[in-house]
Amino acid sequence: MKYHQEERLMTVILGPHISEKSTIQAEEFNQIVFKVRKDATKKEIKLAIEKLFEVSVDKVSTINYQGKTKGRGNLLGRRANWKKAYVTLSQGSQIDFLGSE
Repeated sequence: MKYHQEERLMTVILGPHISEKSTIQAEEFNQIVFKVRKDATKKEIKLAIEKLFEVSVDKVSTINYQGKTKGRGNLLGRRANWKKAYVTLSQGSQIDFLGSE
């Protein structure tokens, strides 16, 4: 893999998305949820997870979210669009963000 491609892989994953639903997904289906770059592809996400966490990935599903319009008085603003990835890990692979055992 070329150097600039490896550099991009390090920027694909923005962080874990911790929520009640993502916790249930992790326990029941061995899926981890991440916030990722809007222009990231499923293949890039898979390679980045495998490289960063040294696990094997079976499947990646992505969802694009549109930013909400929020108002306060006369001011109107818009939250940024973002992308979420559901990463299904292979049997026996595990990522532990909370440090619990």
